[in-house]
This record gives sequence, structure tokens and C-alpha cells, in this order.
Amino acid sequence: MPTDTAEALAALAAALPKGVLTPGPAVEPRYRHDWSDQDPTEPLALLRPRSTAEVAAALAACNRLGVAVVPQGGLTGLAGGAHPIAGAVVLSLERMNGVEAVDEVGSTMTVMAGTPLAAVQAAAEAVGLQYPVDLGARGSCTIGGNLSTNAGGVRVIRYGMTRENVLGVEFVLADGTIVDALNTMLKNNAGYDLKQLLIGAEGTLGIVTRAVLRLQPKPARVATALCALPGFPAMTELLKSLRGRLGPALTVFEGMWPCYYDFMADRLGTVRKPFGRTHGAYVLVEASGFAEDDVQARLEAALSGLIEAGTVEDVVVAASERDVRDLWAVREGVSEYGRILGRIIGYDLGVPIGAMGALVEALHRDIEARWPDARVLCYGHVGDGNLHVVVNVPSAGGHQPHDEMDVVVFAATRGFGGTISAEHGIGTLKRPYLPLARSDAAIAVMRRVKAALDPAGILNPGKVLP
Repeated sequence: MPTDTAEALAALAAALPKGVLTPGPAVEPRYRHDWSDQDPTEPLALLRPRSTAEVAAALAACNRLGVAVVPQGGLTGLAGGAHPIAGAVVLSLERMNGVEAVDEVGSTMTVMAGTPLAAVQAAAEAVGLQYPVDLGARGSCTIGGNLSTNAGGVRVIRYGMTRENVLGVEFVLADGTIVDALNTMLKNNAGYDLKQLLIGAEGTLGIVTRAVLRLQPKPARVATALCALPGFPAMTELLKSLRGRLGPALTVFEGMWPCYYDFMADRLGTVRKPFGRTHGAYVLVEASGFAEDDVQARLEAALSGLIEAGTVEDVVVAASERDVRDLWAVREGVSEYGRILGRIIGYDLGVPIGAMGALVEALHRDIEARWPDARVLCYGHVGDGNLHVVVNVPSAGGHQPHDEMDVVVFAATRGFGGTISAEHGIGTLKRPYLPLARSDAAIAVMRRVKAALDPAGILNPGKVLP
């Protein structure tokens, strides 16, 4: 094992092809942090392999030398999973970018792990299909990162999480072993489904280098509506009713509490507010269909009945692409947090749908009791029980009370039978709280899997497992 930085860098450089390694002091700032609210960290080096073989060579060398490896995708993670560690190398898959094959009949796509989500979506649409996983960071996040965190997004209610949309993967173990678990078949029960070990593991068990994605037919018709409701109970009633009336045509059900919608709509500056007064809750709905299926008429008919019943107080149905953009503007205004709020503390909570309203009330009560000037914004994928909470304490300035806030938020979430992570992963920031969401026995099994696949512990150490 190298005894100093110079020796480690020399040994790695000797083991890798020219142009793969960049020493720490020369690493560009963008590789020194992800989107989590942590200070930048200079890594030992940056490794940018161009192929699976180069990934294997890099991991074999690091494993032999005892050098830790932090894998990086698009660096859009919010839990610190891709944040560098001092003394470790960061391994970016950005050069492994491209769609390798599209099977229109089998509805599959084979891609390299560094391919941006937006590029995958565009390639699918070019042949009349769609890759249905969709995130606000689609232009920056990569497929490898999506798999590593089991990303969700806005259409989980219809198409499921990332793991439901992956048929196979190629990955590299810590010792450099390349495992070909690529698969293009919907039915393949030959032994353990190894891809599921890698999906959601945040690079702690192996590095995904290629993936086979499952594509879906692209809807010919899409209808979008923004509904104003008296409160959270009406949200659940609206969800039940639209599921019954629309079935699988219901593809988006995004809830926004007034603390989020009214606050953001007033401050974004470019949003046309569609309602004449404030309401107790807001839901953005999308329905999609094919050929003769007039989903707009079906959606309008369903909402009309709900207005008569008092479940919906007001509604705006998009009549153009501009209307669709306007209705989505507040929900996708999360990119403006920095400008509007400054430094924030963000949470990605999962909770049984029926308990979401009570959890929001508890969070406001508990947070504001301790930090009276706190801004608490709540919104999320209500159709799949995923609540996002953003908190800013103005009096704390640039030193937001992360640790203290975590205790309050996670205690409330656990009290309602929820989980500390619905779609963003555990990373570094949530690692101490994993026992709140997983039993001791489950965590022990995770440790055994980690020890079996990465006995030297070089892959993303200090992430996920407490």
C-alpha cells in the first residue's frame, strides 16, 4: 500500500492508460462537490475512464493499493452519495456517454452509464417510444446515477421507480471483475437478479457501466390540469376518484401545500397565477392516452363531477403547450431555491399517503416551535407517498441547523410510519439515521453483502451504511 500521496498517484498513473488520471490539485471545481449542501473537497485524483475495461483497470489498481473510490454521475444527488472524500479518488463516468442500441420491437435501449437522462428520453422519442422515468435534473443527471439511487420522479404513479424500468446491467466489482448481467428479455428467471443489488446501492457494491432500459409506448395524447382544493383530505379523495375514472391513464399526481405553492408563485416572478384566491391545497394532474382515447375529455368530465361535489374548488385545464409550461412552472421552480431562499435543508420523505397531511402539520408545528422564523415548504409526489420538504431558517444565514433539523424531521416522519429516503438515497447526510428506516437485522444483511462484494471497503466508504 502506498505510504504517501505522491506514491499513490504514481502507482495509479502507471496502472492506467494515459489521460485517465488527473491529480487532485488540477481537478476542476465541479468534481469537488455534488448538489448536497456540503463544502467542496479536493480528491486525491480524478479518474475519467472511457470504457468498461478502463473502469476495471482503475478499480483493480485502487483495490490493490487500498485507495478509496467515489463514483460520480451527473453530480445532481442531494444526499452526498457522490461527494468526494479526502484521500479518495473520484471516478467520473461522463466519458462513457452514448446510446448503443435501440430495439423498437422489444422496446429496449442499451446505454452507457454516463449518458444523460435527457439524451435517453430523446433517443426513445425519436423512434416513437418513451423512457418514462423523468426528473427535473434530466439535462444533467445520468443513467448510472439514476440507477445508483433508484431515482423516482414525477411518473412513478404510472411507471414505477428506476428499478422497474431496467432489464439488465453490466457492472464492475471492487477488484476489477467485469460482470455481464445485461439482459433484453422481460422474462429471465435464471438465478439471482444481480441488477437489483446494484440499483439503489449508491456505488457501494460495484460500478454500473452499461444498462438495458425498458421503453414504453409514447402517448399520443396528454392532458394537464391544475386543481385547487380545500385541503389535504380532498387530495386523497381526488386521487381515489381519478384512479377509478382514468385507471392507468393517470400518469402524474403532484401535490403542493399552500406553504409551497403560494410562496413560490409569488416569488418566481414569471408565473401567471391562475386562481383568484388562495386555497388549502393544489394538485397538478396529468393523464395520457393513445389514438382514439380522448383523455382530455375524460379528465374534464371527472373533474367536473368533483367540482360539483366540492372536492375541487377550482381547476385550470391546459389548452396549449404554453399552458402546460405555465402550470408546471411552480412545481419545477425548485431550481430557484438558491435565489429565493439562500441555503436550504432539503428532505425526501416517504410516508403512507393517508398520513401525509398529518405529517405536514406536524412538521410545521415542530419546526416552527423551535425556529419561529423558519420557512417550511412542502410538496411532492402525493400519488406515491413521497413528500419533499424544504426548510430555510433566515436567522441562521449560511449556517443552517442541519443536524438539529434532521432530528426533528426524522422523528416526526418515523412517528407516522415513514422512511427517511423515498427517492434520493442515503449517501452521507442520512447515513446516521438509516436505523430509523431499517431494522438491525436488515442492516446486518446489508453489511454482509457489502463485505462479500467489496471486502477491502474501497467503494464509496462512509456512504449508506452507518
